[in-house]
Amino acid sequence: MSNDTVTVTTWSLEQTAPEDLVPAREPDAAAGVRIIRSEVPSPEYSRFLYTAVGGDITWTDRLGWTYEQWRAFLDRPGVETWVALQHGTPAGYIELDAQGEGTVEISYFGLLPAFRGRRIGGHLLAYGTARAWDLAGRWDGLTPTKRVWMHTCSLDGPFALANYERRGFRVFDTKVEDEPVRPVPGPWPGAAAA
Repeated sequence: MSNDTVTVTTWSLEQTAPEDLVPAREPDAAAGVRIIRSEVPSPEYSRFLYTAVGGDITWTDRLGWTYEQWRAFLDRPGVETWVALQHGTPAGYIELDAQGEGTVEISYFGLLPAFRGRRIGGHLLAYGTARAWDLAGRWDGLTPTKRVWMHTCSLDGPFALANYERRGFRVFDTKVEDEPVRPVPGPWPGAAAA
């Protein structure tokens, strides 16, 4: 490994039956947490969620997407965004992507930095995974879900893998690769962490 690369471990995880899902404890009512589906595809809102959650953990693969690329992705049948709100403020999100033949990928999941550690993540992950399992009921023509999968890596939060495993996901593949060091972009241009 050189100074220009970092070793990254990527874990792919799956559930193969709805019974695999282990519920999480819901936040107390006083916490004001609720989860809603963002039903109107909005490139602006989805890009906000993506950069606000992933800005400090090097989510960069979609930063170059144009408005049209965001729109084309969000308009696909079986793509859903579920947002956790705390007292009306977006706290995090989970993005579902139907991939055919009963497979649903959790393509993105995470919390904005200010909302981490408040017991919202496990609840959002469990709720969103349940929505992956019943996704076909909301979309005409989709095959009922037979498998829900996702991946995480060592650049994500330090508790990510353990959270997924607590919710019943099992690792089915592990890769270790050297990747170029990427700058931490922050939630908007010029807002990178010092």
